[in-house]
Amino acid sequence: MRWIHAAGRGLLVLVVVVTGYVASGARADDGAAGGRGPLTLATAGDLTGYLGPLLEGWNRTHPGEKVTLVELPDSADETHAQMVTDLRDDDGGRFDLLNIDVSWTSEFAAAGWIRPLPPDRFPLGTFLPPVVDTATYDGRLYAVPYVTNAGLLIYRKDILAEEGIPPPRTWAELERAARTVAPKYGLDGYAGQFLPYEGLTVNAAEAVYSAGGTILGDEGERVTVNSSAAREGIEFLTRGVREGWIPRQALAYKEEESKQAFQDGRLLFLRNWPYAYVGASAEGSPVAGRIGAVPLPGPDGPGTSVLGGSNLAVGTRARHPDSAARLIAYLTSEPVQRQVLTRGALPPVRAALYEDPELVRAFPYLPTLRASVLAAAPRPKSPCYDQVSLVVQAVVRDAMTGHETPAAAVRRLARELDLLAAC
Repeated sequence: MRWIHAAGRGLLVLVVVVTGYVASGARADDGAAGGRGPLTLATAGDLTGYLGPLLEGWNRTHPGEKVTLVELPDSADETHAQMVTDLRDDDGGRFDLLNIDVSWTSEFAAAGWIRPLPPDRFPLGTFLPPVVDTATYDGRLYAVPYVTNAGLLIYRKDILAEEGIPPPRTWAELERAARTVAPKYGLDGYAGQFLPYEGLTVNAAEAVYSAGGTILGDEGERVTVNSSAAREGIEFLTRGVREGWIPRQALAYKEEESKQAFQDGRLLFLRNWPYAYVGASAEGSPVAGRIGAVPLPGPDGPGTSVLGGSNLAVGTRARHPDSAARLIAYLTSEPVQRQVLTRGALPPVRAALYEDPELVRAFPYLPTLRASVLAAAPRPKSPCYDQVSLVVQAVVRDAMTGHETPAAAVRRLARELDLLAAC
């Protein structure tokens, strides 16, 4: 799939067609027994149409455990709202298995809406290590990673080659090229996702993390953002707008708008998810064959991306939890994960796929993506993550638009996040 709201708030749209595969430890079963039976899977809208065929493959080999797909709205906020409404329903709710954004795991676990899962039932040891942390809360596994994601710095390699300079590894190198090289070619310098929505939270967190700071600690119980590192991170973004190497129109960019700006040949550098690299490389793209990707830069070298992606969780009141776990094992199996990458260019969670020579030839950005995922960190964990994200968006927006200094913004962030400690 194309990663919708790829900042990680978007839920997966699977682009896989797999038939005849039975998950490890499972067999085709005609009847419900011991927690087995039909399932309902809730996810965001399947814009590509591949999720139905995938589930048909499962249903053919598991006729007693057939899955019914419930597609919620494309908007992550609306999907979140509908899932929460269902999970709170006193009548039991409709959803057995939920495809949740990685940032929702803590909220859903703390509320008691999803059940803890036995780690030994899933191939967690085969996953890229950082992705497993997105599925835990309070030391327990509450979901299983399905798709991961990490931000990349996508750049015009033809222009940098013409100038005889390498892709930037530090903020200073990025700023210098964005400020001096981009105008020579009629381009804007750098953009990310700076509209006040989840994408801005991700970009702000990446800046803070890259500078060595954090936002919350102890599963959201401790506010840690009031630091010189956080000020340095927010200053990086603020300085870009103030000095003009981040164009003001980027303050209205989400993933798709920023991708289109780069793909149309209007940007030298873009922070986005791998789907943007794939789109800009596709046949018919004005910049196809002229782009590259490296890990996000930081103050003194490669920075830190925020982990995106989605996790699969079993509702506390799931009718057939054993079947739900078996379906998760199927979805995280290597054959399915391979198809997720080859059919949909989605970052899989299986580590071995990033070093498969055939896949690397087909997807040359895989080594860079692997490095970015391994160095990435989850968004701030909190039972009230939605409120945390809204606070970060509002405060960082004020800083980037010049209404607040970075130092004042960080102090305000600390105050307002403290108020959420008892949520």
